[in-house]
Amino acid sequence: MSTRLPSQLTAAEAADTLGISVATLYAYVSRGMLASSPDARGKHRLYDATEVRRLARRKADGKRAGKVAQKVLDWGVPVLESSITLIADGRLFYRGHDAADLARSASLEDVAALLWECSPRRIADAPSALPAPLNGAQWAAWLKLWGDSAPLDRASVLLPAAAAQMPRVWALGRDAQLDTACSVMRLLGAAMMSTLPSNEPLHRQLAAAWGVRNRQQAGVLRAALVACADHELNASTFTVRCITSTGTHLFGAIAGGLAALSGPRHGGETARVTALLDEASRAPDLDRFLATRLVDSDQAGYGGVLSGFGHPLYPHGDPRARLLLELLDACAPARSPLAAINALVRAVHDTTGAAPTLDFALAAIERVLGLPAGAAFTLFAVGRSVGWIAHAIEQRNDGRLIRPRARYVGEYDAS
Repeated sequence: MSTRLPSQLTAAEAADTLGISVATLYAYVSRGMLASSPDARGKHRLYDATEVRRLARRKADGKRAGKVAQKVLDWGVPVLESSITLIADGRLFYRGHDAADLARSASLEDVAALLWECSPRRIADAPSALPAPLNGAQWAAWLKLWGDSAPLDRASVLLPAAAAQMPRVWALGRDAQLDTACSVMRLLGAAMMSTLPSNEPLHRQLAAAWGVRNRQQAGVLRAALVACADHELNASTFTVRCITSTGTHLFGAIAGGLAALSGPRHGGETARVTALLDEASRAPDLDRFLATRLVDSDQAGYGGVLSGFGHPLYPHGDPRARLLLELLDACAPARSPLAAINALVRAVHDTTGAAPTLDFALAAIERVLGLPAGAAFTLFAVGRSVGWIAHAIEQRNDGRLIRPRARYVGEYDAS
């Protein structure tokens, strides 16, 4: 006999209402798009029928919105047109170029030139990131003051501080925009690494700061930055575009993107993956550990989804993670935890069918190469800054305010 209420749906019923698979339904739950609760026996998850139908209506609205994309959130429907990044058929493209192919050889600066639509030489020859009155001594003093802070906290303080010293931060000309873009990219990297800004390629700066001397391993850092460069309208990129649309300067928009990225359901998930790897490494029985974690995840309302596994946009596996783990495997130190990490990947796939995401690959790089704690997030933030800047430039050129309308679902007196 059923123990559920008439207002509740099973996973199969909820998935059918939404027109998705049960696996995608679980992904919705893990990302906070839908809530679930255990049945009376605690064996299955149930879903509120009203909430499921409301989400189904929003999905239908989104499909209709695609037909009127030219309204670009200008007091209208939530769709933005962009020529920067495409996710299609399990692949990621930067302005029509396969991102995985680019990550095999290109630098982050090469990708910046592609996404910002300028020449690589324009970026390499950009003026110093520390124009007067901001100078090396001032930057060094700030680093000393905030040296004990986490990279995210340090960057969140130093970017606005640097903006206040920039005489051309509000300039709108194309050359001024590119100069500011280069300054933001380099200053963000320097703040995260606690170093002086440099015109050297960022993957080399990171390798030097982290003591990575092996050329192949430095190449993994380069590839990771490129893989992180952009991912369409994720939460942080959408935040950057919203802030830019109000007319503020690039430093302010990128600081907002950094704050959005830090959340545990976005770039901050790298910390959750790191914790998972730590716990798995201490487990005497990996299969039992994994079973317990999956049950805990399901009971917490995450639908049995583990941090760092399964991406709704890549049902057959995240191509960014696949490439980075392949490159890491080719240059891992002899006594590294890579074998244990690969064992976890196989166990999760055998149990759930889920493949690793970019967050997992970044955490694996941090662990296998022995990088400082938080290096995975640093790679994510420094790489993604290039995409944020591209979207900010595109939004600035569009010139319209992003201001969608809300669908009110509360009570009101219409009399």
